[in-house]
Amino acid sequence: MLKPISSHLYQHEDTCHVYVIKNGREAVLIDFGSGTVLEELASIGVDNVTDVLMTHHHRDQGQGLQKAVAAGARIWVPHHEQDLFANIDLHWHGREVYNNYNVRQDKFSLLEPVPIAGTLKDYSIHMFGGYSFNVVPTPGHTTGSITLTVELDGKRTAFTGDLIAGPGKVWSMSATQWSYNGCEGVMHSILSLSVLREKGLDMLLPSHGDIMEHPASAISPLIEKLEQLLRLRGQYSDFENFRSPAFREITPHLLWNSRSFANSYALISKSGKALLIDYGYSNIHQIFTAGTDRASRRPNLYPIEWLKKQYNVTKIDVVIPTHYHDDHVAGINLLRDVEGTETWAADNFADLFESPSRYDVPCIWYDPIPVDRRLPLEQSIAWEEYDIRVYEQPGHTLYAVAISFEADGKRVLAIGDQQGNDGNLNNYVYKNRFRSHDYLLSAELYRKLNPDLIISGHWDPLWVEESYFDKLKRDGEELKRLHDELLPLDTLDLGAEGFCAWIKPYQIELRGGESAEIEVEVLNPFPRREKVTVQLITPPNWNAETKTLQLELDPHVADKVRFHLTAPEGLFIKRARIAADIKIGDRKLGQQAEALVTVT
Repeated sequence: MLKPISSHLYQHEDTCHVYVIKNGREAVLIDFGSGTVLEELASIGVDNVTDVLMTHHHRDQGQGLQKAVAAGARIWVPHHEQDLFANIDLHWHGREVYNNYNVRQDKFSLLEPVPIAGTLKDYSIHMFGGYSFNVVPTPGHTTGSITLTVELDGKRTAFTGDLIAGPGKVWSMSATQWSYNGCEGVMHSILSLSVLREKGLDMLLPSHGDIMEHPASAISPLIEKLEQLLRLRGQYSDFENFRSPAFREITPHLLWNSRSFANSYALISKSGKALLIDYGYSNIHQIFTAGTDRASRRPNLYPIEWLKKQYNVTKIDVVIPTHYHDDHVAGINLLRDVEGTETWAADNFADLFESPSRYDVPCIWYDPIPVDRRLPLEQSIAWEEYDIRVYEQPGHTLYAVAISFEADGKRVLAIGDQQGNDGNLNNYVYKNRFRSHDYLLSAELYRKLNPDLIISGHWDPLWVEESYFDKLKRDGEELKRLHDELLPLDTLDLGAEGFCAWIKPYQIELRGGESAEIEVEVLNPFPRREKVTVQLITPPNWNAETKTLQLELDPHVADKVRFHLTAPEGLFIKRARIAADIKIGDRKLGQQAEALVTVT
């Protein structure tokens, strides 16, 4: 049975409430349940479902979605939970079961993948069935949950998923515990509910529970009870820190968000515009949820709202990242979509931002990040009244820069995660393409630039003394010396990273019968000129124009060869493996590099 709520809105009771928005003989559905709603639509004169909008990924919300696909409906899902719909096979294959400390309810997911038409990004607006839907990020029940708000039959209506189940009620407390013994979902629920309470809504439509026609009076007792729970757990002070970004003035026009997981900074112009240095997760509770999948990492704009209010900032104009790691860049696309912020990235890693699937390094953000302006190294870049320069800064990662500028008469250098205030050189990661001499290069750079102030990714601002430069140089030399002595560089110099070949793209997607160009970069690690043989290793029955290429390389020189690989017709496979087998002179070094190929 379909229960009428208003002239164009109906509710169907299934494994969850499914809401039907009627537009002539067509309908848009909010969530889908087991799919029995399709059997009831004819009773209200509907013979076509155009779109299904999902509030979150749980199985009771969408276990019948294959029926929607068969009926020709387009499926739209929360952006941060897209992999739990379209790529659920990879989730099930990789999800830990033994020794499991990840208690998020991501096993309460679909059993089989469903194709999606697109994603519902936070704060975006979409037209479905003649109505304008706003996507409100409301994490709490799940990390990626959304609420959809719409003006419908004269009422401002919110489809809230399982954020709230009635006045003072939630559908599940268990779902709010994301990490082992954590309460991240409770904290996020309070913030999400507070946002909805301020929107002047007329009606809340939950996935489970009763329709609420007085939203504020339903939300307030729930917030109060959740806050009481945090006090009982002794974690209310954690919540206060979580909900309130803390911008501190380093200088009058240089601000530091000291509660973001990786520090972000705002440089304020006389006109009231802001340039941000890095923008990742606004709080530690956004990154230390269990898991590293897309659905476990969700940036937000709470710090931006505070920045505008506290410092009369008129526009978040530009963001410049120090390096590519997710805790420094996760929110950059959100800034672009909502604030119109431009991304300016240094030449030495702009390609990684725009084509992340080409690279195999840690901590890459899930989505491409468009770059509005590529910044040349060591050249003057004007922004408002400031002169900014970026300098290559390998060490913590090869794909990083130090950002130099002057603020309020002080020379400032933003160094990302290169090293902490103690100067100890312990923040290098070999897989980040570390080279043993990198910290010598940055020590020389710092002394040349001679900053008064260093601002970094995870430490307090540092007012620099000369002895700091001395320590960096001394320890940089020692770090190089130890690596030179530990590794057999005289006979085989694979560098600190330990490999002599790399394949790009690292992740390849193509259709059966289509070809892709494979680029293999190979290094001669020997102290003499050698013939290098590169053999492309593929699954059986895959075709290549040639599978073996040769070149001659001088000592310690790298060059590239290219192969063209064709997947068999009719093949469907996720992450098939290919490799580059390397022989240099008479020395067999084996399959030094791999890449992953998905055929759709």
